[in-house]
Parts: sequence; C-alpha cells; structure tokens
Amino acid sequence: MSHNPLSLALFCKVVDNYGDIGICWRLARQLQHEHAIAVTLWVDDLASFARICPALDAGAPLQLVEGVAVRHWRGQDQPFTAAEVADIVIEFFACDIPPAYIGAMAQCTPRPLWFNLEGLSAEDWVEGCHRLPSMHPRLPLTKHFFFPGFTARTGGLLRESGLAQQRASFQEGAQGAALLARLGLSAAEQGATKVSLFCYPHAPVAELFAAWQGAAAPVACLVPRGVAVDAVEAFLGMPALEGAAATRGALSVRVIPFLSQPDYERLLWACDLNFVRGEDSFVRAQWALRPFIWHIYPQDEHLHQVKLRAFLQRYGAANDSLAALSLCWNGAGEAAHGWPVLWRDFSAARPALVRHAAWWEGQMLAHGDLAANLLKFADSLRQQRDAEAAQN
Repeated sequence: MSHNPLSLALFCKVVDNYGDIGICWRLARQLQHEHAIAVTLWVDDLASFARICPALDAGAPLQLVEGVAVRHWRGQDQPFTAAEVADIVIEFFACDIPPAYIGAMAQCTPRPLWFNLEGLSAEDWVEGCHRLPSMHPRLPLTKHFFFPGFTARTGGLLRESGLAQQRASFQEGAQGAALLARLGLSAAEQGATKVSLFCYPHAPVAELFAAWQGAAAPVACLVPRGVAVDAVEAFLGMPALEGAAATRGALSVRVIPFLSQPDYERLLWACDLNFVRGEDSFVRAQWALRPFIWHIYPQDEHLHQVKLRAFLQRYGAANDSLAALSLCWNGAGEAAHGWPVLWRDFSAARPALVRHAAWWEGQMLAHGDLAANLLKFADSLRQQRDAEAAQN
C-alpha cells in the first residue's frame, strides 16, 4: 500500500453507457485536483469512457489522464498483490471488484478503507443505510456503504470548488451564445426557448416534439448524436447525423456532437431547459440553475418510478407542472389533457422554476460536497482504526 500521497482505487463497471463512468470520472478528478490524492480509476468499458473524455485512449491498458491513472479493468481474474492495493478502495454502485484484489486487501497492514459508493436516491431509507458497515464473510475486512443524497444525513452531491464562479462567468458573458453558435444555432434560434435533450430510447420524444411544433413560442432543441434516434429521424426526415437540422412549426431540432463532460456542462448552462438522464447529468442539471426534467434509469418492477416520486416530493417546486411533465416523461403518469397542455403549463411556470432552482442550490450547498464528505468519513475511520491498533 502507498501512503505518500494518499492513494485511492475507484472501480467502475459501465452499465448506463455514460452515467456511471461520468460520475466516477468526475469524482476521480476532484479527488486528485482538489485533495491531492493519487487516484487509480479502474474501468471495464474504455470506449464509452472515451466519448465523454476525448483525451482518453480507448486501447491503452494504462494511461495518465488529467492526473488520474486510468486502468482497463479486464475482468475478474486479474491477479493482484498487496503492494498494488490503495489506501482507500471504492467500488461504485455495488460492482464486484476482482476477488484477487479483495484477497490482497486482507494481506495489507494497515488494511485499506473500503467503501461501496451507492447510487443517488431521495428515498427516506437512504439516511438509515448511509455509513453502515458490512463485514466480509470470510476475510478480516469491513466495507462501509456511502450514499450520495439530498440531506445532511447523506453524503451530499458531487460538486467541484469554484463551480459557481465558473457558471456565473459563463452565463453572464457571451460564452453561451458562442457555444450555441458553434453547435449550429442561428441568432434567431438562440432567441427561442433553448432545450438540450438527453434521454433513454424509450422516452416519449415524438409526443413532446408534436407539442413543441404547435407551441405558442418557438423552441430550439439540441440533441446529441445517438440520442432518441428514431424520433429525431422521423422529425428530420433524414438520418440523425451531426449537423442535421429541420424546422417544423414552432420547433427546430438540431443534432449536435456527443460532447465532452466540460462542454456538456456548458451546454446545460447555456440552455433554458435541460432534459437529462441517469445520475451524472441529473446532478449537473441541478447545478446549472435551470429547470430540468429527469429521465431516470429504468428498473424492474417500476422501482425507478418510486425513486422519481421521492425526488419530486423532496425537490418541490412552485407548482405541479414540473412533477406532471416529469412523471409523464417517465411513463409514471398520464397527460390527461394532452402534451400540448403539459408544455403550456410548464412554460408558464418556468420563471418560478428558475427561482426555485437557485433556492434548491442553497439547500444542497449546506450539506457540503460528496468528495469532501467521503474523505472526512474516511479520516474518522482511519483514526478509529489507528486508535484500536494502538490499544492492541
């Protein structure tokens, strides 16, 4: 084990294409840049990783990217020795890290701190499970569960220092207009309600597009290539390649490149409304101080709808229009009066939702950021471990 500087291994199995690796990459960078920790990020799907991090070589088994050591996780049979084990080991979202790595952890003195970083949820039970220990059934190892969340009794949300200043500089200057122009939006389109659309394939995009076509005010929708392909191509009447665009009624749709993480975040800052999916873009949309609609990752027995309702209840808003559109977007509600009415009501509420987003940011800032909270908990466990070792 390495002790100078503090070392950390983060294991990520990519399930949600970009959401899982997006969270882990963001956390790894913050731990390295802001806390001077030597981070090794183990990833099984480098191709998906490369789409949000163009500097990554998807064919390299080991590389240094922005100060983070990125290693290709080739499978469960990789051998490891105690010397390769980090001081802190994090498995993301209950992924099974290689048995040989766990075995090597048990050989270390002192033994590493081991965390399972769970997925984000607003459900009440999360508070009771946050920081709970779990003993390994055979080895002298203890794993602790660490939950991101929206209350002081959770780990908080990922947020880098200086983010507010960066966002304010971007939104108050001409950088937003420049980014949108680079992505192909005309001056007229920039005067419309600007929407970024990132969703899973089963989203009711065609119904939303139809409502936007008949809307009272123009809508300019930016869709990354590969997202909602069937609905986008049906609207465009052509393949959904980068740069493809069409205007029908009040709606203009443009296909843009799949952006790097920093550029995607700037897109969220530049738009008036963001449709986001999974966990990473969901959190970044909250920091954008713009209204957003979350497309939650689908789970068996509609458990994702329970999570969605829990968040909507905790988030609150000026009226019910955000919840109504969110539920219909996720198949958890019915557009009783049709999608045009859903959109009309949501549009009318947008100014109040912008104010609510700023209020929500203040509530979340009070809980601290996830990376710092995780390290604070790790430090308390380290002190406890060292004290127990001294007594023995």
